[in-house]
Amino acid sequence: MHGFSARLTPTQLSEIQNSSAHIATYPESFGKLFTTYTPEFLGLQHNAGIWPAASYGEDVIVGILDTGIWPESESFNDEGMSPVPQRWKGKCETGASFNASNCNRKLIGARSFSKGIKTIGISEEEYDSARDFGWHGTHTSSTAVGKYVPDVSYFGYARGTAKGVAPNARLAMYKVNWETATKDTAATDILAGMEQAILDGVDIMSLSLGINQTSYFTDAIAKGALSAIEKGIFVVCSAGNDGDFKTIYNGAPWITTVAATTHDRSFVATMTLKNGLTMEGRSYFAKNVSLTNLKLYYGKGNMSKTICNDTALDRNEVAGKVVICDSNNANVSQQISEAKRAGASAAIFLTDSSYPLEPEDYVIPSLILPNASGTLVKKYVTSVRNPMVKRMKFVLTRFGTKPAPRVAHFSSKGPNPITPGILKPDIVAPGVDVLAAVQPYSSLEVDNNDVTINYGLMSGSSMSTPIVAGVGALLRAVHPKWSPAAIRSAIMTTAYTKDNTGTTMKAIFKDAKYETATPLHFGAGHISPNEAMDPGLIYDMGFQDYVDFLCGLGYTNEQMRLILKRNEWHCSKKLSHELNYPSFMVALSNETTYPTAMNFQQGCDKCWERYINLPSTFGEYTYWNENQSGTQYSDIH
Repeated sequence: MHGFSARLTPTQLSEIQNSSAHIATYPESFGKLFTTYTPEFLGLQHNAGIWPAASYGEDVIVGILDTGIWPESESFNDEGMSPVPQRWKGKCETGASFNASNCNRKLIGARSFSKGIKTIGISEEEYDSARDFGWHGTHTSSTAVGKYVPDVSYFGYARGTAKGVAPNARLAMYKVNWETATKDTAATDILAGMEQAILDGVDIMSLSLGINQTSYFTDAIAKGALSAIEKGIFVVCSAGNDGDFKTIYNGAPWITTVAATTHDRSFVATMTLKNGLTMEGRSYFAKNVSLTNLKLYYGKGNMSKTICNDTALDRNEVAGKVVICDSNNANVSQQISEAKRAGASAAIFLTDSSYPLEPEDYVIPSLILPNASGTLVKKYVTSVRNPMVKRMKFVLTRFGTKPAPRVAHFSSKGPNPITPGILKPDIVAPGVDVLAAVQPYSSLEVDNNDVTINYGLMSGSSMSTPIVAGVGALLRAVHPKWSPAAIRSAIMTTAYTKDNTGTTMKAIFKDAKYETATPLHFGAGHISPNEAMDPGLIYDMGFQDYVDFLCGLGYTNEQMRLILKRNEWHCSKKLSHELNYPSFMVALSNETTYPTAMNFQQGCDKCWERYINLPSTFGEYTYWNENQSGTQYSDIH
């Protein structure tokens, strides 16, 4: 045992600290979660590329640390799967509403860890077991490894066949996040789950959660991940959802850190005015209806009415009409409620904000238009005597939206606050409106019937992380001898940075404005699974390389013992920036050397050229041109 968690009195703590065997004690810390078409958007195909080459991730074991699992979901059925690999050492723990029979050849393990969080208390409604209480863990699990499930949708949107990135991989759930008043996750529970996953024998470890960044020797996730890397486990973690002006979580260089993007699918409604002008806006209204020939209302001259403030609309003016609501400081769901109170038949909301709404928020037929389109609508409604909406149609899914992908407004950005020389995030993947399995849920009535859903849309770097974990499982299946660093290198060096308009990806702000994204937004770029299967060259590293990195940070012997969990280690004379990482970040004030080493995965028939694309104000640099196989070394100055 390397350590333990306990509730101690000050006297007990003092006695432990005075022991000769004592290394360090730290107070409990807490972290948070970060919340069908995606495989197609990633380019995964049945007849070519990494899916058939990897047999869809067959027998790779993916460990998910999250809120638990809903084992009855069809995404976790084991039809057609072979017996559980003999190397697997995990088990299915019995607990509240969960027993060993809930596992199968797909879901091969399920455990829960709650000693830390129970010191502050969990919800009475929570399952004291590996069963999911709040969607998140079931969603991330099915995103990574869910089986094929036909004809699923989210209230009619995104209808199609659900499947994970590695549908033939095995799944093990480690429940470390619990329903609490503060929505926190205890660091000790996370670390306990990670250590158990290592002992059980997972190949991939995915954590869609994070703890506030501290030095690596006190960061529970960083410590657990380093232990996993030593055992050859590929570890993927969320970058976080702190948005435009805060930095990433999970920045340790042995962790693959994932930020979130959009994809080119959107959920919309259309509106045609009597003058023939047709517009398309965002909508999750859950009933497939077509409204025709409705009067259009806009409270021009009264600001409270134009922005649909609470109690501002007059039922005598609005009832039975389509009401237009300008952007205000409140949220759109409040405006929808006001429009319904006043008897409106439908509503149009004008805003550039990317404020998220759920289908249950759409209590009347509604759509959201950007302000630029809204200007045209208001010009029409104020220029004719009897403005009319000719038609409104709902429950439409569009593909090919441009530009895409774009970095999501909520996605945390670099730099890495602990070691800025390690460029983070590493990679981006789809994390907006991802459809995957959830705990059965009923919150909406359509045609006087309660609608229960088994698949839900969720957004966050929590959703992009299991996508990268799934790609890691595919790569492990194709290249079983690759190290975790080799898997990450293949993912990063084959990523792309341009969107479907041919220009550099954009980064969205919360107000829907955007700018050209940089590596601080997207790292190496957007994941490209098929290309990652054959990267040509690899930036490889082993456990000792990370030890050298930590030594280069100037950690004390006590701090090194805390993170390495041993009393002896060897330090080379390398500096921390000499880590053989696929990317790096540096503020240069004078000449600095950054050595790198690449292992060629091809024969010597290929010629590789290194080049650097930098602003014209950047100083001199060197590059090489090499046509020999094997490992080649170079310096960048």
